[in-house]
Amino acid sequence: MKETEMIFGTRAVIEAIQADKEIDKILMRRDLQNDLARELFNIVRDTHIPIQRVPQEKLDRLTRKNHQGVIAFISAVTYQRLEDIVPFLYEEGKTPLIILLDGITDVRNFGAIARTCECAGADAIVIPARNSVSVNADAVKTSAGALLSLPVCKENSITESIRFLKNCGYIVVAATEKATTDYTQVDYNLPTAIVMGGEDMGIATENLRLCNEWVKIPLLGTIASLNVSAATAVMLYEIVRQRK
Repeated sequence: MKETEMIFGTRAVIEAIQADKEIDKILMRRDLQNDLARELFNIVRDTHIPIQRVPQEKLDRLTRKNHQGVIAFISAVTYQRLEDIVPFLYEEGKTPLIILLDGITDVRNFGAIARTCECAGADAIVIPARNSVSVNADAVKTSAGALLSLPVCKENSITESIRFLKNCGYIVVAATEKATTDYTQVDYNLPTAIVMGGEDMGIATENLRLCNEWVKIPLLGTIASLNVSAATAVMLYEIVRQRK
């Protein structure tokens, strides 16, 4: 992480948020409790920006500058709102395709997924505000620049996003090894949202229950699962095949 992608100091971070800078997350020293810190918490309460309490040593490893116990990470893009994207896609007369990433934490996987999404004509990626990757310089580089043109929506939760998309007429499809239906056996010629799970835990149980369909990709070798970016590519190009 380059220092140009970070903001140091409580007052500077407060001013950045008030100036509508895109902030991915904030790290705050674990024992920091003063009036400015409380002011920061109050401002962040109405945003999607996560605050993580960390030891002093972690902050010192990130920068030699006087961070005063607070470092904010600047987003490389302006995040979109799912509630704005959905009606826009319908107005354009598209058959929308949206990818939801449930707990993806590896930046390289995220970048690779975004690159494939752009190549396959996906309309947007949705990530949760917490416990997830975000759009930083490494993700943009791995995506070959796709993250600079493909809309990314950072939402409160994937659960809320699934409910919203279902209410908007989407079929929501979970790619999971728990499924019995082959991924080619679903009709993707409807407004579609694909949910891909995190590298370790997969899709959260609550989110799985909400999905209209569960599908699996056949595995013929001895390894138990595909890398999530490879699995996303398989799913996306089945949709491309069907829609052609």
